[in-house]
Order: sequence, then C-alpha cells, then structure tokens
Amino acid sequence: MNLLKLSKIAIKAALAAGKVIQKHMNEEVLVEKKEGGNSYASQVVTAVDKSCETVILAHLLPTCDEFDIALLSEETEDDASRFEKDYFWCIDPMDGTLAFINKRPGFSVSIALVAKDGTPQIGIVFDPSTNTLYHAIKGKGAFRNERPWLIENTNEHLTYVTDRKMKDTPRLGDLEVLLNQHVKQLGLNGLKEMNGAGSVLNAIIVLENGPACMLKFPKKENGGGSIWDFAATACIYQELSLTATTFEGGRLDLNQKDGTFMNKEGVFYANLK
Repeated sequence: MNLLKLSKIAIKAALAAGKVIQKHMNEEVLVEKKEGGNSYASQVVTAVDKSCETVILAHLLPTCDEFDIALLSEETEDDASRFEKDYFWCIDPMDGTLAFINKRPGFSVSIALVAKDGTPQIGIVFDPSTNTLYHAIKGKGAFRNERPWLIENTNEHLTYVTDRKMKDTPRLGDLEVLLNQHVKQLGLNGLKEMNGAGSVLNAIIVLENGPACMLKFPKKENGGGSIWDFAATACIYQELSLTATTFEGGRLDLNQKDGTFMNKEGVFYANLK
C-alpha cells in the first residue's frame, strides 16, 4: 500500500473540508438530530458536516477503486466492508459539531487509514480555527504543518483534557483519584482542566499541553466516542511513541466487530513523558 501517496490525497481532502467549515464558521446553521450515543454531542449534525463528507469523498472514493479500500464515515451507514478489505478509510467530516454550533474552537476534520486488524496507518487532523494541519504515517513519523513534530512538555502541572466539565464527569471520585496519582508520580504541582473540544482536538490538546491526558471510562451504554473519533490521532500518538490505548492499557482496536462505539473498553490518551 502506497501510504505516502494516500496521505497526500487525504491531506488535500482534509484541507478542502476545512475550507467548507471556515466558510460557515460565523454563520447560524440548522441543527438536526441523528442516532448516536447517550450524549447530545453525539446526536447533532448540520448541513456543514454533510457538505464536508461530500468534499472528502470526492477525493477519497477514487482511491477506494484504485487501491481496493473500504470506507467508514460518521455520516454514512456502516456497510461492513471494513471487515472484508485489507484497509479502510475512517472519516469524521467534522468532529466537535457541538463546539461548531456554539461558535467556539474545538472542531476539526479527521481522516485515517486503518488496516483490517484495527491498526492505524495514516492519521490526518485539520483544525480550521487555527489553520493547523497535523498528520502521521506509520513508520514515517508525525508532523505539524508538514514539519516533523517534536513534543516538548514544559508545564509543572498535569492537564486533564475533557469534552465536558470535569465536575459533570461520571465517576468523578475515581477520576480524581487517578489523576492525582499521576500528579504525585510525576512530581507535579497540581491539576488543571481544559474542556469543551471534540475528541479529536482533545487528543491534540493533550499533545500541546503536556504533561497531559484524556480518558473515557469503560461503560455499558453506547458512547465513549466512535472509531472515527480516535483513529487519526491514534496514528499520530503511535508515531510520537505516546500512549493511545484502552482504559486498561490494551491495544486500541479500531476495527471492532460489534459496532463503532468505544464504550466497552474505554480509551486512555497520555502525554506524560
């Protein structure tokens, strides 16, 4: 598989979708509801999400024919082709729709190429609010605005990154114990919280505000993000030799057979070096 060629095509797709978002960033948009997880954020969609998907697919569908690649996208029904072909595109046309609706940063375009065994091969993230492109290719490293990305952790506190306010998080007591353990182990001066972005940019925020982490506890109910919320950033973390695992530290399966939700095993992203 020509990962370099495919990454260049996916970058063009992400930037084109980013232009669509930027065109509508300051406009009022009609909000629709769709089937999703338990949270409101997972149930909202706009015409901009759908326009972004259309633009992305215009770039990627030709590669599906040329390279025999399957497709999984948030705004299109899962056709299970990802279980049949060796690779599939995993697309979140606009992650962080709730932030977009509320006119605050936290939304992004996310495109990944994932192998049938659930391992990420390419990860592309574009932040339209800052015009920043992040990408990674398996075995080739991670890049920020097309330059090699070197992570430097300079904070003397632990940053906890979350989509909702920490005080509204289920199992708050367990969360506080876990985070304070990291604070103590790393010899840090306390804990600070950053909240409100979608899962994709939250993972990026962890990288840019280290030492930092984000997590989703395992739970029975649908939710905890879907495969497309983590596939691209998992590749970036992989190439930075940082943690992107299940909550218990197991391999993050990005092609699980019982649906797209990641709730059963949870997730743990960390930049604690």
